[in-house]
Amino acid sequence: MDIRRRQFNTLLAFTALSGALPLAGRAGAEEPVAGGTLNLLIQPEPPTLVTLAHTAGPTTRVSGKVTEGLLAYALDDFKPVPQLATEWHVSDDGLEYTFKLRTGVKWHDGEDFTSEDVAFSILALKEVHPRGRATFSSVTEVATPDAHTAIIRLSKPAPYLLGALQASESPIVPRHVYEGATDLGGHANSRAPVGTGPFIFREWVNGSHIILERNPDYWDRGKPYLDRIVIKFIPDAGARLAALEAGEVDVAPDTPVSLSQIERLKSLPDLTVDDRGGDYSPVVYRIEFNLENEFFRHDKVRQAVAHAIDRQKIADIAFYGYAVPAPSPISPFLKSFHNPNVPVYAFDPARAEGLLDEAGYPRGADGIRFEVPHDVMPYGETYTRIGDYLRDSLARIGVKINLRGQDVPTWLKRVYTDRDFAFVTNGMGNTFDPTIGVQRLYWSKNFKPGVPFSNGSGYNNPEIDAIFEQAAIENDHATRVELFNRMQDIIARDLPDITLVSAPQLTVVNKRVHDYITVADGLSGSLSSTYVTGAG
Repeated sequence: MDIRRRQFNTLLAFTALSGALPLAGRAGAEEPVAGGTLNLLIQPEPPTLVTLAHTAGPTTRVSGKVTEGLLAYALDDFKPVPQLATEWHVSDDGLEYTFKLRTGVKWHDGEDFTSEDVAFSILALKEVHPRGRATFSSVTEVATPDAHTAIIRLSKPAPYLLGALQASESPIVPRHVYEGATDLGGHANSRAPVGTGPFIFREWVNGSHIILERNPDYWDRGKPYLDRIVIKFIPDAGARLAALEAGEVDVAPDTPVSLSQIERLKSLPDLTVDDRGGDYSPVVYRIEFNLENEFFRHDKVRQAVAHAIDRQKIADIAFYGYAVPAPSPISPFLKSFHNPNVPVYAFDPARAEGLLDEAGYPRGADGIRFEVPHDVMPYGETYTRIGDYLRDSLARIGVKINLRGQDVPTWLKRVYTDRDFAFVTNGMGNTFDPTIGVQRLYWSKNFKPGVPFSNGSGYNNPEIDAIFEQAAIENDHATRVELFNRMQDIIARDLPDITLVSAPQLTVVNKRVHDYITVADGLSGSLSSTYVTGAG
């Protein structure tokens, strides 16, 4: 890795402790320009267009442009700002959240938006959303004293709740569209959503694009500025790079091209690279074991895998140095909750071999101890590079890995419904609070086949459950930090997964695009303030 990338790596480690990364791409014209089309690249193609029952990254990039939340959050300090709610009040005991709702808002099909929609949505999120099952676990009712007041009542305090109400996390969906449905996640609205947002869904051509058009009756008069958003899917990284350079794509989030190309793209006159919009939910890349697998159910086998892995090499090889080692379930970028002192199974292949011998898996005549598939998350070449590294590293200790590739729906079904896997690599957003972003991955009550991006390992530890459940109702921040520190320590020892690295998500942007990141969750925001200058 060259000096420039090592400096970047050092900067990441420093900013994890001291603040955000330097910002890019803030410049914009003084007056917004109305009209034009924005070409937005999302990869891979989303499995659904509403985040009611899904947390897939590509879905979050689409959902909030059509379907709104009660609140949004300021980019710099994460403070809540109005969206569908204009006012809010939390009772002194933390058990009642009262929201005054925006009046005169219409669903895209012409129906009135009311508090009944809020009540339906919150209770649905509690049942079917991978993180919402924890976020809203203490909700006992959502009262609707009038059409523009919603009161969320809790059985226990939820100190994180006011930070979890943005569109990409907790969408407010139309009750009249969903009412009576038994499969909320598979509802027709997930493919052709009706929302209150600045853009109206028009078309989804699988394998090609989604078209969203300007909502002329949007409640924020004068917005959105754009006439249309065309969301494109380009599976091949080389083709994505070519589309960006040719101006066929205007905005591409989630590090859309090989990290080896980032410095060159920065030098091009029409493009910029932006690192904002990821601090709200830093991503941790991890190996997740199926704890029912005949091999990985054994502690010593998982420990051997951990000893066979060099996190810094993963950062260098798979991320070209644009990542930091992250041995804890909580990213070092989520500095208010990260525990830097978790136990680490150091890179030690000899110890790994010894553990496999002790576990009863000696090398055979061909040098192989056992053979398992590894399902690579189909979200880009970074995961492929991680898979290649794991295959080569584990081969050195006698474990043969067969990399298995598939499309997104097949991968999700294999892992979360059929549970037909040995171990996978994935990247999971921590969100701004571990109760929301981390609990879902280890809480035994969130082991629910068919719910994506949940407790895929099937991990069940009553002590961990108790820690998460206590932290979820604890109002004292210092006590919550102590609880999460203990959680990180236990997880690092138990190894239901192996956390590898954390890295910022980079966005490549054509300089004709302005105000594309205005809220804390970045490109998952509504884009109601975004505008373009010049041709397009």
